[in-house]
Amino acid sequence: MTDLRIAVAGAGFIGRVHAETLERVDGLRLSAIVDPSPAAAEIAETRGVPHLPDPADIAAHADAVVVAAPNEIHVPLGTRILGEGLPVLMEKPVAPTVAEGLALAEAAERAGLPLLIGHHRRHNPIIRAAKAAVDAGEIGEIVTATVMSTLSKPDPYFDVPWRVAPGSGGPVMINVSHEIDLLRHFFGEISEVTARLSNRRRGNPVEDVAAVICVFASGGVATVTATDAAAGPWAWDMTSGENPARFPAHDTIAHAYAGTKAALSLPDLSLWRHPGPRDWTTEMTVTRLPVTEEDSYVGQLAHFRDLILGLADRPVCACRDALGTMAVLEAAFRSQETGRPEAPTPVGEAR
Repeated sequence: MTDLRIAVAGAGFIGRVHAETLERVDGLRLSAIVDPSPAAAEIAETRGVPHLPDPADIAAHADAVVVAAPNEIHVPLGTRILGEGLPVLMEKPVAPTVAEGLALAEAAERAGLPLLIGHHRRHNPIIRAAKAAVDAGEIGEIVTATVMSTLSKPDPYFDVPWRVAPGSGGPVMINVSHEIDLLRHFFGEISEVTARLSNRRRGNPVEDVAAVICVFASGGVATVTATDAAAGPWAWDMTSGENPARFPAHDTIAHAYAGTKAALSLPDLSLWRHPGPRDWTTEMTVTRLPVTEEDSYVGQLAHFRDLILGLADRPVCACRDALGTMAVLEAAFRSQETGRPEAPTPVGEAR
C-alpha cells in the first residue's frame, strides 16, 4: 500500500511534533510543511519535503492535513482544506469560540470527510485503560472527582504573545481544556460550571490560577484546580511520562475519581475497592490496571490514518465533541464574570 501523504500546516512546537511523529506511523508520510515563516522553510528542507508558504496548492501535495496553526485561523484554514476534499486532524482548541467552531463542524459534515480534533490524551494507553474500566462499571457511577494541574512555567514561556492573550493563553485554555475533555470523555456531559480565576501572581492579561467546579448531568461533581505559577508535581504533564523529552515524570497522582463502587487515580491506574460492604472503617484493597506503552501522538495519527482509510467508524474526538469542552470553558469564563454558576452552551450531536 502506498503511504498516505500528510501535510502539516503550522511549524510551531506542536507542528514539529506531528512532523517528527509521522516518521514513526505505518502507512503515513510527511509530504509538506505549510507555513509562511522562514523557520518552516528550514524544517521542510531538513525533512526533505516541499515548503508551502500558502495552502493554495495543498491538494497537489497531500491526501490529508494536520492543522497545527494558530487558533484564530483554525476555522478558515480548516474550512478551506475540507473544501479541497482533504480530511483534517485539527489541533485543539477547535476555534476561538464555540459559535465559530460549529461552522467548521458543519463544513466537515457537508463534505462527509473525517475531522479529528487533537485531544491527544484520549489516545494515551493510560487513558484508554481508565476509559475501559469506567465503561465496564468498575467504579460505578461518578460521585466526585479531584483533578489538579499545578505547574511552574518559567518567565520566557510567556514571551510568546498568544500565551498571554485572552481567548488562547492562560492555564484554563492551555491546561484545563485537557482536564475537562477527559472528565467528559469518562463521565459524560457537564451541566453546570462555577469558576474563580485570578491573575495576581503574574499580572498578565490572562489568569494564572483557576478553580473550576463542574456538575455532571448524571449528578456527580468534579473540581479542577490549575495554575502555571506555583511549585507542585500534581499535573498530568508532570506525572504521566507522556512527554519525557520535555517533562520529568514524578511518582504521584494528578487525578482522583470516586464512584459508588470504587475509586481510581491517574496516571498510576490504581483501583481502590472495599473488600466487602463500603465502610470507611475497613481497609481498602488496591490493584493496578494493566497498561501497555504507546506514544499518544503515534496512536492519534494511526487513528487518523484509519479514519481516512475507512477502517474506523468515527473519530475518537469529533469536532462537536471537542466543542462540548469549549462550551464548558466558555461557561467557566462567564461564571467568573457573573459570580454565578453557568450552563455550557449545547452544541448538538454530529449529524
